[in-house]
Amino acid sequence: MENTNEKTAGQKLQEELTWKFPSVALEAPERVKEAYDFCEPYKAFLSEAKTERECVAQSIELAKKAGYQDLEELIKNQTPLKAGNKVYRTWMEKTIALFQIGEDAIEDGLNILGAHIDSPRLDLKQNPLYEDTEMALLDTHYYGGVKKYQWVTLPMALHGVVVKKDGTKVNICIGEKDEDPVVGITDLLIHLSGKQMQKKGNVIVEGEDLNVLIGSKPLKGEEKEAVKKQLLQLFDEEYGIEEEDFLSAEIEVVPAGKARDFGLDRSMIMSYGQDDRVCAYTSLAAMLNVEAPKRTSCCILVDKEEIGSVGATGMHSKFFENTVAEILALTGDYKDLRLRRTLQNSYMLSSDVSAAFDPNYPSVMEKKNCAYFGKGLVLNKYTGARGKSGSNDANPEYIAQLRKIFDEAKVAFQTAELGKVDEGGGGTIAYIPAAYSMNVIDCGVAVLSMHAPWEITSKSDIYEVEKGYEAFLKNCR
Repeated sequence: MENTNEKTAGQKLQEELTWKFPSVALEAPERVKEAYDFCEPYKAFLSEAKTERECVAQSIELAKKAGYQDLEELIKNQTPLKAGNKVYRTWMEKTIALFQIGEDAIEDGLNILGAHIDSPRLDLKQNPLYEDTEMALLDTHYYGGVKKYQWVTLPMALHGVVVKKDGTKVNICIGEKDEDPVVGITDLLIHLSGKQMQKKGNVIVEGEDLNVLIGSKPLKGEEKEAVKKQLLQLFDEEYGIEEEDFLSAEIEVVPAGKARDFGLDRSMIMSYGQDDRVCAYTSLAAMLNVEAPKRTSCCILVDKEEIGSVGATGMHSKFFENTVAEILALTGDYKDLRLRRTLQNSYMLSSDVSAAFDPNYPSVMEKKNCAYFGKGLVLNKYTGARGKSGSNDANPEYIAQLRKIFDEAKVAFQTAELGKVDEGGGGTIAYIPAAYSMNVIDCGVAVLSMHAPWEITSKSDIYEVEKGYEAFLKNCR
C-alpha cells in the first residue's frame, strides 16, 4: 500500500528553499509568558511618561539604577572614561543619550539604538485661555500628523511645565489620578450635524476648533469673564501661576488614562504614545540589560521626529555629534578626524514603529511586504513615500549581517514596507545619522491605529524587539 505520508521531491525542495515569517506564539510558545511579563513595566512606563520631559525623567531614573553616571559631571571634573563605564547626557530635559564604553577602540564605531519620544498630541497656544458664553476654554495647536476628528469627545489630561519669570518651574499633571478631573473637546451632536457629515475627513473638525473645555463655573461677584477668572483663581491657588505665565509654558493635551491590556486574551497593549515610546522603551531596556559589550554601545532618545526632527532637541541638532565628541575627549585625545571615523564606522538601528496589517483596511497594504502582529521585529529597508522620497535605503550587506545576528539569537523578525507604493508613506530619523555615512536601518514594532489617541501593539512583538536590540548591541561589528 502506498505511503501517503512520504513527502515528494517537490515538497522537500519547497521546504528547503522557501521561507515565511514565523509566528512567535506558534513556534516559540514558551516566550509568550516572557513577553507578557516584560510588558508589565512597559505599560507602567507608558502610563507615567506621556511627554518628552516625562520620558527623559523616567529614563534617568532607570539609568541611575543600572549604574549610569551623569556625563556632565564627568566633563566638569575631566574624569577619564574607560571600558565598562556607563554614562548618560540630557539636553533641555527632552533628549537623552546613553553610552556604555566597550573594549574596542571607539573610533572603530558605535552600535547605536535611536528612537524618538515625542508623539502626536495637542499643544496649548502661548495665550490659550479664553471665555465664550460662560465657558472657559484653552486654544490648542495640534502637533504632528493627526486625524483631527479622532481627538474629540475623549477624556484628556494636561501634562507639562510652566516656567515663571524668576526661573521657577511648575510641573503640571491634571487628569491622570482617579480623583482628578479630566478635560476634553466637544463635538457636534448627530442630530444637528447634517452639513458636518458631508465634509471631507480632513475638515470634519478644523484645527481652530480643537478647543479644550476646562470649566463653566463663574466666580462669585464677577460679571465679566467670571468663568475665566474662576479658573485663574484656581491656577493661582493650586499652582501659583497667573495668566501671563502661559507665555513661557509647555503644556500638552493628551489622552487621560493608563496603558491597558487589549484583547480578551490580553495579547496586545492599548495606550497613547506607542509611536514611538514602544521602541524608545525597548531600546532603553536593551541598553540597560547589556553588560560589557565589545563595541561601545549607545542609546539615543530624541524629540521632534513627528515634525521633521528639527530644533535643538531633534535628531538634526548637533547634540548627538557633540556628545560623541565629549566621549572621545574623555577616552583619549580629541581629534576631528577621530570623531568622523567614529561616526562613519558606526552601525545603527533606527528604532521606530511600522504599520501593522489591519484586516479592516486591507486595500492599502501589499500582503507579502507588510508587517503582521505576532511575527516579531520589523525591518524596513526603506521608508519614505512613493518613489522612496525621504528614505534611508539600507545596504543589503548590513541587512544580511542583521539576519545572521537575529537568527543566531533566535529572534523572530519580518520585513515590511509602509503600505502600497502609491498609498502614501512616512519617515523616521534614519536618514539623518546616515548622513555620517554609517549603516542605518529602520527596525521596530508593528502598530495598529498609528497616530490615533490610542494605539495598539502586540506583546510578543515588543519582547522580540527588545531581544533583537540586545543581540544587536552585543554582536554587531
